[in-house]
Amino acid sequence: MTKPSRKKTKTHPWRICPAGKHWVTSHPRKTPEGLTQVRGHCRMNPSNKDQIYSEELKQISAKYFSKLKKRPKPDNLDFKYRGNRYDYLIAGWTKYWNEVLGPKDLLDPNLVKALIATESGFDRKAKIFAGKTAGWARGLMQVTDWSLAIMKDEKGELRDHLVDLDQKDMSDASLSIAAGIRWLHRKRETASAVLNRKATWLEAAADYKSYLKEWQKDPKHKQMSKLKNIYERLKK
Repeated sequence: MTKPSRKKTKTHPWRICPAGKHWVTSHPRKTPEGLTQVRGHCRMNPSNKDQIYSEELKQISAKYFSKLKKRPKPDNLDFKYRGNRYDYLIAGWTKYWNEVLGPKDLLDPNLVKALIATESGFDRKAKIFAGKTAGWARGLMQVTDWSLAIMKDEKGELRDHLVDLDQKDMSDASLSIAAGIRWLHRKRETASAVLNRKATWLEAAADYKSYLKEWQKDPKHKQMSKLKNIYERLKK
């Protein structure tokens, strides 16, 4: 009996590899004759799901993001030199995940910038212990060890569009933002399940920060009010 074919996923034009494969950078390999250098190539993912790794993420941001014109508002948010440093990365990864995941109401890069301001203060080396389950939260978007494990688990809760990164990658600004925005899209799904309706992006951000239930009970929640105020400032 012939197995049903997998529904083909349209690959984003910035990607190096087709759906179901990921990029493997050039690397040495042992042979009977000694070491030989293997050229970079696309390798099949075990699950055949769309999956992206650090090397391809880095190549995408280096090649395409500097050309983008639609960026978050150039407001340093009182963080002096750091506040506008990552605008091009925010713009690029917001555009990428909006186009890959296709929400009807697109994620606003200004909200991502506001989220980074409240999560790490634009410090790419920020690190805090988030609890026994979540582990450490790291980098600009304070992505937790638990979240990273979910995003690369081919048999886990993400149906497709996985991101395979490790804790050490979160000190890289581009990789942290790429992972954080992918996780924010996932948190919109989980927030929608809790609310029994389509969550707004602010509610997704509340779930990202683990404040959704608290914010429902207290609309004046201190941390969410801070996020909203920064977001409103950026939208003006």
